[in-house]
Order: sequence, then C-alpha cells, then structure tokens
Amino acid sequence: MTEVSSLTGRLLVATPALADPNFDRAVVLLLDHDEEGSLGVVLNRPTPVDVGDILEGWADLAGEPGVVFQGGPVSLDSALGVAVIPGDANGDLAPLGWRRVHGAIGLVDLEAPPELLASALGSLRIFAGYAGWGPGQLEDELVEGAWYVVESEPGDVSSPAPERLWREVLRRQRNELAMVATYPDDPSLN
Repeated sequence: MTEVSSLTGRLLVATPALADPNFDRAVVLLLDHDEEGSLGVVLNRPTPVDVGDILEGWADLAGEPGVVFQGGPVSLDSALGVAVIPGDANGDLAPLGWRRVHGAIGLVDLEAPPELLASALGSLRIFAGYAGWGPGQLEDELVEGAWYVVESEPGDVSSPAPERLWREVLRRQRNELAMVATYPDDPSLN
C-alpha cells in the first residue's frame, strides 16, 4: 500500500462539479487524515439550533453566529468542538481540554468544564456530526476532481459569515482557483 501524505489541518473545498448534496459548496476542515481514513467538519453549514440549547455551558464561548453547525452527514447525534487558541500556532503549552490538530486549531473536550478553557479560547464552534471517509476513499475523490485542497487559516473556523466561506476561501488563493469563486450558483442561468 502506498503511504498517504497527511492532509490534517487543510481545507477541502468542494468543486462546483461535486454532485453530493451533503457537500454542495462545502468547506471541510480535515481533523484527521491517514492511511486508516479521514475525518473532518463542514465549516459552512450553520443550523438554526443555538449552542445553548444542547450544550448550555459552552454557549458563552461559542463564536458568532452562536449556533450549532452541521459538521457532516455522519453521527449527527454527536457533538465536536473545534477551537482556536490565539498565539498557539507554534506549539506553546496547550491548555487542558484542548488537543492540537494543526497550528492554533484544535479539538475541545466537551466533557471538560468550560471554565477550564474559557480564558484560553479565541473562538469555538460546535458541530453536530462530521464528514468521514474510509481508507483511500478521499484520495479517490481527489483524483476524480471532487475537491480542491488548500491551506486553512485559523479564521476559517470562526468565520462570522459562514455562507460566504466557500467563495472567500477560493478568492484568497493565488492561482486559478481564485476564479472559481465567481462560479454562479446556478450555471444554467448564465
């Protein structure tokens, strides 16, 4: 088996050709990627559910909009917390209850007392469910051209306008991907 180069911490940006409605114009932060498969959360699918309705103690720490995001189609009854610790991109001592994924971005232990992390968190998002791929599945989708792989930025996790994230991530690319940001929602109307 060929060795898989880890894409952990990178973004998967759905191409306009991706036909799966779960991932239409999705921006996925990969939280784990290795030879056993991949796991990520969709950063731009807010739900109408307030964080306080399901995780009351974390509501005050959640960034705007303070709602739960649909992290993907798998395990919608589970919650994941993703947070940025400002100034921690270089590997400073991580606070208890937070595990680094990439740079300043990490996973929050939602079983931990929120006050344990309150002073360290720069932004927090709560996700219901996640996106998952079995061994080799994501690599096959990449070969098929379903996703663009780009670098993440800490602000992607806490974008105050998640509905614009797909275009914003593409627009900041320094290559032909910046042009894809102008792709119309419905090309048949052109």
